[in-house]
Amino acid sequence: MAAGKSGNSKMLEPFKPPPSKKPRKERNRGKLPGKAPTPEVMEQEIWKEFPEDLFEAVIARLPIATFFRFRSVCHKWNSLLDSESFSQHCAEIPCANPWFYTITHENMNVGAMYDPSMRKWHHPTISFLPAKMIPLPVASAGGLVCFLDIGHRNFYVCNPLTQSFKELPARSVKVWSRVAVGMTMNRNSTSGGYKILWVGCNGEYEIYDSLKNSWSRPGSMPSNIKLPLSLNFRSQAVSLDSTVYFMRSNPEGIVSYNMVTGAWKQFIIPAPLHLSDHTLAEYKGRIMLVGLLTKNAATCVCIWELQKMTLLWKEVDRMPNIWCLEFYGKHVRMTCLGNKGLLMLSLRSRQMNRLVTYNMMSREWLKVPGCVVPRGRKRQWIACGTAFHPCLTATA
Repeated sequence: MAAGKSGNSKMLEPFKPPPSKKPRKERNRGKLPGKAPTPEVMEQEIWKEFPEDLFEAVIARLPIATFFRFRSVCHKWNSLLDSESFSQHCAEIPCANPWFYTITHENMNVGAMYDPSMRKWHHPTISFLPAKMIPLPVASAGGLVCFLDIGHRNFYVCNPLTQSFKELPARSVKVWSRVAVGMTMNRNSTSGGYKILWVGCNGEYEIYDSLKNSWSRPGSMPSNIKLPLSLNFRSQAVSLDSTVYFMRSNPEGIVSYNMVTGAWKQFIIPAPLHLSDHTLAEYKGRIMLVGLLTKNAATCVCIWELQKMTLLWKEVDRMPNIWCLEFYGKHVRMTCLGNKGLLMLSLRSRQMNRLVTYNMMSREWLKVPGCVVPRGRKRQWIACGTAFHPCLTATA
């Protein structure tokens, strides 16, 4: 009985509310006014014994964003970028999520980089480009971004992180109309060089080889490929190993070029119905398609995968319905700024300006914080961009 009584008495105890949060004035009582928290101090006696040969291995494994800070620590750390052993340490690190290099409507000659891991914008100063030139990022590979000026005359290659820069020699074929551009690495490493391919609607094309530092035209486009190509310039080229894929219309499909064998191929692939603003993408060796699907007044972003056996597009995902409701009845335009497993989509109308990322592996949709220039307040409109894998040791 005694046990029963004690149990009942516990049940009959009055309810005690959880302790309330103390006011800030009471929490700060006893603390000196204006006294900031004491920062952690690295013990010099411990860290001075840190093995010298481990510095490069540790720094190579730091988040890429810390690069902007550690370069200013000392001359020795800044010179790591030229170290062959540091390059080897970086090569051992698996590729991180791609970053995005973008151009905004308000500042066409200034770029903005987005780090999706930290969900943060960076605003590098590209000091090496001509002052009045508007460089458009058109392709990327191995940590390098290829730019083409808005007049379609000159090509540039740079590493946006380190400012390693090169202006490519003039093209031998004088084509001032719009061109599509693809870029691949030799042996998956910048040390093995890279190649850039441009192709025009009439079938003219050239290839730049960084090891030779020259343009060449290996041959002519085969007669089985219908000309003009009617290239989709809203879609950047997709690179798989040494092959570059371009989207075309009339007929709808894909044109590919192998940088090693020099072979052109054409694939006739009907586009999904009610599709607009569509772009090629790539994920783990698979060709993907992203675009706006509009029917009546409803608009949604959809993802398709190319079926190799049937050469047909199969829908594999679409944006959550609750997000698509925001597009209802609006004339929405979309630009896809990356095609390497992680997409950034710029969705805009008169009443709306949205940036969204889509992760093809996790099938996760995330809203991107607005791009605001330093000391600015207005959120920028993204005009164009490309995805690139950040690499501290890639050289143009």
